[in-house]
Amino acid sequence: MYSSDVNGVDALAQAAKDLRSEIGKVIYGQEEVVKAVLISLFSNGHSLLVGVPGLAKTLLISTIAEVLDLEFKRIQFTPDLMPSDITGTEILDESRQFKFNKGPLFANIVLADEINRTPPKTQSALLEAMQERVVTIAGQRYTLPRPFFVLATQNPIEQEGTYPLPEAQLDRFMFNIPLDYPSYQEELEVVKGTTSDRSIDLNHILNAEQIIYFQQLVRKIPIADNVLEYAVNLAVKSRPNTERATEQINKYISWGAGPRASQYLVLGAKCHAAINGKYSPDIDDVKAVANYVLRHRIVRNYKAEAEGINEEAIINGLL
Repeated sequence: MYSSDVNGVDALAQAAKDLRSEIGKVIYGQEEVVKAVLISLFSNGHSLLVGVPGLAKTLLISTIAEVLDLEFKRIQFTPDLMPSDITGTEILDESRQFKFNKGPLFANIVLADEINRTPPKTQSALLEAMQERVVTIAGQRYTLPRPFFVLATQNPIEQEGTYPLPEAQLDRFMFNIPLDYPSYQEELEVVKGTTSDRSIDLNHILNAEQIIYFQQLVRKIPIADNVLEYAVNLAVKSRPNTERATEQINKYISWGAGPRASQYLVLGAKCHAAINGKYSPDIDDVKAVANYVLRHRIVRNYKAEAEGINEEAIINGLL
């Protein structure tokens, strides 16, 4: 597709810039969130967006799908949703033969809205698809389209009647991306733009073939040994009662990040470097993605909760 990998990285940096400016036509502010979602997309990982209602999580994801020229499906998770509602089911056709009717999981970008509203049975069907990129129905395996990217949203306010994702399942998400309220200035822009009759035409920036190429290119990016060691050390230090654990970790953490964290720190750093026009990541690139990778992989103990120590403070102590 490009004459060399160097040209490919230049094209990726340009594509990321174009994507961000195109998404910016619809989404005001939230630059860091958009950047994090694009990094996880180009790293072939899934993301969990956590924020209160009304912060345009759904709009952000549908806008990204539109500018990427990919098939997009939205699943609203509810307590009565069954696994077959998302994976698909076998139906009897006119000729009395069983035919597989594909569910909404068969898309390039799947928005799993309020993933903590559905029971574990349905959550696990989605998470199996995320991990294996296949679904199994009546003993038959069906491959999901490529690229396949799940963006799940979670509302942190109401916890009544919800089914929080277990830590092992949270681990399937490359990034946990927090969304915060917009600033006063950003909210002025949002209200101005959304209460007028202005219509916005979005351009398609990348297609599926180009995204798959960039995903493979990110893995090819070389990384220096000291940066690799820094990334792995960061994950290892987060595990309490191990030889590299810090005093703060032993005091406040009951469970640390697993090996997937090390892999995602390296992949995320490679992609962060590439979209900033660098051909190899440095330690700053690892630090830039560390919060997203580690937030949902460390479990605070009661002491941390009692003292009001949050995950961000603990991760900053590790960096």
